[in-house]
Amino acid sequence: MDQEQLERLLDPEIVSTYLIPWGIRIALALAIFVIGRWVVKTVVRFARRVMGKASLDDMLVAFLGNILYTVLLLVVVIAALDQLGVQTTSLIAVFGAAGLAIGLALKDSLANFSSGVMLIIFRPFKVGDFIEAAGISGIVEEVRIFNTLFRTGDNREIIVPNSHIYSGPIINVSARPTRRIDMVFGVGYEDDIRKVRQLIEAAFAADERILKEPAPAVAMADLADSSVNFNVRPWVKSEDYWAVRADLMERIKLSFDENGISIPYPQQDVHMHNAA
Repeated sequence: MDQEQLERLLDPEIVSTYLIPWGIRIALALAIFVIGRWVVKTVVRFARRVMGKASLDDMLVAFLGNILYTVLLLVVVIAALDQLGVQTTSLIAVFGAAGLAIGLALKDSLANFSSGVMLIIFRPFKVGDFIEAAGISGIVEEVRIFNTLFRTGDNREIIVPNSHIYSGPIINVSARPTRRIDMVFGVGYEDDIRKVRQLIEAAFAADERILKEPAPAVAMADLADSSVNFNVRPWVKSEDYWAVRADLMERIKLSFDENGISIPYPQQDVHMHNAA
């Protein structure tokens, strides 16, 4: 740049009309961006601290923190551009249209994300619980933002989208410390039902894992076609459920066998006639 061009550039009219106003605009825009970015970081740090004290999942805290940072920083950038005289109305419209298009393209992922947020906030189950949901029965290994990891009884790993879990019934087997075992035993009509009751109650007493309170129950259920059915309902700790159920069933069967109590089973008689 030669001296003549420099003198033209530094002309008082040009300086007062263009250089000073634009210099002020650029300085204000930079100040808005720098200060706004600092404010955004401060707000996000505070929000993450609050979410952490609320015992939210670390992954959810990080994800929401990133979304909050991006949205607030976008507001700061738009404010800085507006200070420079950029028409931000059309820019906001473009961002809105892009957001709508992305939302429609990712509607399934967004549904899984929103369901994951609800699962983490309301906690209908926690890691380590045995639940039945979305047609899956298993132990919850991990609750993620978009899906939940299950481990089944035969040690399979199943990943289920969160929207499938949250949109249907959730049965949390581990939610309560105790469970009731429901079994039905059928005996013959010729058997002594008083003795049957005594044998079942003796089987209860022989297992220390069966709780005294609530008390176990033995009640006649119905007079079926070929058997007299008894409801057998002891209470146990949740972690003892399957072991006690198997042991109690075996103990009652052996006790019935030793005392001559029959357990009827379906039978079919076939009569053949010689047409000749």
